[in-house]
Order: sequence, then C-alpha cells, then structure tokens
Amino acid sequence: MNYRNRKFLDLAHKVNNCQMQMPDICEIYSPEGCEPAHSNNQTDGKGTGIKSHDFTHVAACHSCHFEYDQGNRFNREQKRDFFERGFRSTLALYFLNKWVVVK
Repeated sequence: MNYRNRKFLDLAHKVNNCQMQMPDICEIYSPEGCEPAHSNNQTDGKGTGIKSHDFTHVAACHSCHFEYDQGNRFNREQKRDFFERGFRSTLALYFLNKWVVVK
C-alpha cells in the first residue's frame, strides 16, 4: 500500500519555479503554481496502474511533467536524473519554507 496525502501533494501548487527544469521543455515559471510529478521508479512504489508514494514527487511545470510521464525527448536514465535533482530541490523548498516540519 502506497502513502497518500493530498495536503502534501498540494504543496507543489505553492511553488512557482519548476524544480525539474528539462532543457528546451521547461516553462521555468508557473504563475498558477507547479504540479506534483510522481516518481516513475519502481523503488519509489510505482507499479502498473499505481502511482508512487505521494512523498516522492517533484514540483514541476506542466510541460516538464508531461515530458517526464509521456514524452520521448529523453531516455529513461535522463528522466531519472531530472527527477532525482528536482526531488531533492523540491524537498529542500518544502523544509526551508517550513511547509514541512519535523517535530
């Protein structure tokens, strides 16, 4: 069973600068906020017809999110690298803005 938390996913909408930043794809700034792009890696809980855990997402612009999930401009390894970099920067934003606090 994968972890689900709508409030955690909604944090992506507070971020205006895309954290995935795929070259020649990225919109960079999303005035309406970014989208939570879930990991496509099986080690993060992804399976056939099953999204990964909600805590494994990147705050991404619509264009990067689409390319990550359905595009073909980058290979699997490149997409994994974009996700990993974006995941770390997304989590850093959440903690630095005190949207996620460990008590």
